[in-house]
Amino acid sequence: MGSFFKRKKQDKKKKQQTKDEDFSIQIGKNLDKNMENIKKMLEQPNDLIIRKFSIRNTNHKGAIVCIDGLIDTAEVDNDILLRIQGVTERKELPHNTKQMFEVIYQEMISVSDIQKGKTLDDVTNAILYGSAVFYLDGIDEVLIMDTKGWESRSIEEPITEPVIRGPREGFVENVRTNMVLIRRYIRDPNLRFKTRKIGRRSKKVLVVSYVEGITHPDLLKEINRRLDTIDMDDAPESGFIEQWIEDSFLSPFPQIMNTERPDKVALGLLEGKVAIILDGTPMVLILPFNIGDALQTPEDYYERWAVGTLLRALRYLAAFIAMFVPALYVALVSFHQGMIPSDLAFSIAATREGVPFPAFVEAMLMAVTMELLREAGARLPRTIGQTIGIVGGLVIGDAAVQAGIVSPVMVIVVALTAIASFSLPAYSVAISFRMIRFGFMIAAAFFGLYGIILAYIMVNIHIVNLKSIGVPYSAPFAPSFFSDWKDLIFRAPIQVLTRRPQYLKPTDQKSGNKGENGS
Repeated sequence: MGSFFKRKKQDKKKKQQTKDEDFSIQIGKNLDKNMENIKKMLEQPNDLIIRKFSIRNTNHKGAIVCIDGLIDTAEVDNDILLRIQGVTERKELPHNTKQMFEVIYQEMISVSDIQKGKTLDDVTNAILYGSAVFYLDGIDEVLIMDTKGWESRSIEEPITEPVIRGPREGFVENVRTNMVLIRRYIRDPNLRFKTRKIGRRSKKVLVVSYVEGITHPDLLKEINRRLDTIDMDDAPESGFIEQWIEDSFLSPFPQIMNTERPDKVALGLLEGKVAIILDGTPMVLILPFNIGDALQTPEDYYERWAVGTLLRALRYLAAFIAMFVPALYVALVSFHQGMIPSDLAFSIAATREGVPFPAFVEAMLMAVTMELLREAGARLPRTIGQTIGIVGGLVIGDAAVQAGIVSPVMVIVVALTAIASFSLPAYSVAISFRMIRFGFMIAAAFFGLYGIILAYIMVNIHIVNLKSIGVPYSAPFAPSFFSDWKDLIFRAPIQVLTRRPQYLKPTDQKSGNKGENGS
């Protein structure tokens, strides 16, 4: 039995090697043989279109190969087939096959994006990505024409990052549309889009975007080096790319920002950062990323500086509440009752009378229940998800208090923590803070305030040692870049923000039309 499975595995491996070698087959001059090769490679799928035809007034035979559903049928019919077969009335068409191929390439086909290919690999990659391929009998080359025409979602307001003031258009799943959205914000000839393929089998398009003359070359080199190491069959979402190239997969903190907002990407690129756009997902990656970026939004710059500063201060307060308030409640109630004012202590003691659990168990029960409600609300249909979250929280909280399982003060603490975590603009960062909150609660249950302090010191040590694409995660706090502090917690007036973040080491350090390097 063992030899049977071993032999079967070897046969499968041999078959795969043979198929991989087939991809490098050069296109031959025989049209029928070429059609057989493409059918063999794709196993004759039902949506494969092969249209053979003869060219008017010549003895030449040709064929168009494409995949139904991935192409714009009207473009293939009108701009390729119709023009080759019947539009032209020229009687002096060359009989030489090579010359005929060049006439079709240069004069007949009215498709803007057209390239030549010579291998079966070129053909399969092209037709599987929505292109139409033209074969001419007697020629060992093909014409690859961009005829993509599949259905795609229209530009809408970002779902995960709603705005009050600012642009309301978000990225979609089409990489070309996303590139256009970025170009609309940055009309700089130095804006670069470098395209590569990701995934051994999916061969998805990945675009690295940056502004030449601002982004530091070493940062760009390091990002490209990490992208070169990617080895997977498919990357269905940009999260796969994020996890592959991040510095520490053990850290609870996200080291790369993801966003649906083109204005956020544009601001990052103009600071000297790099954006990664993956076809098939509306989430664009911005890197590097630091702890200060987690509590900032583009809306901070759309409002006046005083309003922007107040909003940022509120977010820092929300981050503190989301991480520490449940742990502080557990520590004060369990170990440090003397630090609570007398009236408040009597009130808490009265509400906890009859509660059968210690403060830590009580806090954990309510925190886990809140996380379950949050997850249920996110996964349910939108029309009932919010209702379940609100009603479920009210019903469960009231029932728990009436049953004497938890105290009313604990319900207030958990509700305040949940509201604070919703105030954080970056969803991935909010999840990290929620995870860390449980660690602080456990430390408080064992050692009280001393445990919270020790846990806080450990988190700070981790953040200081953490990097994002080689850039310190704690910058500009540590290492300190005091010139960047005017746009950290405090948001200075726009007239003062004349320099790009120094921790990124941008090539052009001064923003505006009078940059030091003429950017």
